[in-house]
Amino acid sequence: MNTTFSHLFYLRKSKAKPDSGILYFRITVNGKRAVTTTGREVPLSLWNPASGKATGNSDQAKAINRFLSKVENDIYHAHQRLLDKGEIFSSKDIIDTYLGKDKKKEAQERMLLDIFQEHNDRVNRLVGKDFAAGTAERYRTAKKHVEGYIKKEYKSSDIPVQDVNHKFITGFEYYLKTERNCAHNSAIKYITNFKKIIRIALLNEWIIKDPFKNWKGKLKVVDREFLTEGELQALISKEIKNERLGLIKDIFTFSCFTGLSYAEVKKLSEKEVVIGIDGKRWIKTKRTKTKTRCSVPILPVAEAILEKYSSHPQVSEKRLLPIFSNQKTNAYIKEVADLCGINKNLTFHLARHTFATTVTLSNGVPIESVSKMLGHKNLQTTQHYAKILDKKVSDDMAILKDRLNSKNFWGKA
Repeated sequence: MNTTFSHLFYLRKSKAKPDSGILYFRITVNGKRAVTTTGREVPLSLWNPASGKATGNSDQAKAINRFLSKVENDIYHAHQRLLDKGEIFSSKDIIDTYLGKDKKKEAQERMLLDIFQEHNDRVNRLVGKDFAAGTAERYRTAKKHVEGYIKKEYKSSDIPVQDVNHKFITGFEYYLKTERNCAHNSAIKYITNFKKIIRIALLNEWIIKDPFKNWKGKLKVVDREFLTEGELQALISKEIKNERLGLIKDIFTFSCFTGLSYAEVKKLSEKEVVIGIDGKRWIKTKRTKTKTRCSVPILPVAEAILEKYSSHPQVSEKRLLPIFSNQKTNAYIKEVADLCGINKNLTFHLARHTFATTVTLSNGVPIESVSKMLGHKNLQTTQHYAKILDKKVSDDMAILKDRLNSKNFWGKA
């Protein structure tokens, strides 16, 4: 696309101040002109119309010329942006781009849910590379919640991204907690997912101000549930004749003794079972969530479960254990809990908590070793489980107290 392009700086005399002029610039594209002001006031005595610059070496003249250089650079940048689009443009288009009017127009045209969908499409294409399938699912759910909120509060199928403000965010949080019945932490996580979409809009200059600037979303500290030693023993010893529930019980128990998440158990393959430094079998795999390496020696209970299902028709080199979908697994686990007399809201992830607490930390395994087996990136994450140590200290001290009492250590008659 061939265009001729030039620009010119000049002064227009000020009626209010006869000795000064207002600095303008003129853009010419293919012989057609457009003019706008810079808003800068310049003394007539310093201006050279021939060069279109201030004359002299005074600080004021240097400041004016620095300003001119910046404006000139911005004009060239605006011109290049229009060239990059490959569309026909006018001198006015260059001025509008320089003034940022094109971005405002683009922002008005950018709809919130469209941006969200574009982001989710990219995430879906990168599942297995940069994102886990669970991450993609959370973004899909977050978009669905935003869509529901817009329909309820704005009576619309979508809104311009620039309409998102602090009121929108706080209203969305209230909607999640009331209409969607989300717990506090779940609501904050969905809003955090949504925050990424707003950050994309900011980086692309579709919006100017960050609506999240004054929003503070803090997660509440939640006690992580786990099976006690007695509950774990009840689970292991319970004989379940129903094949479906028996399988679920075994897979859940396997996670209790390996610390693997549902996704990691599902993808566990023969190549991830290796001979460790001690000459025994270990599971060495990458965490699905963080991609960090985790190394877990296979305890006898877990080894027995692998052996039990080694001949199962769904088991192969690529899949060492048969497993239902995540949704069905979590539903069936609750049935197993009822059969075992465990009065807790069992989910598959509770097995990972049980491994961290009841199986390892409470039995004296150092927290550094537990962190490595869980594949945590830092020790602070593992320390969430360390509260079990307080319980162990309490139990140990209770035993000590009984022993001292039996010895009449206190000297009481």
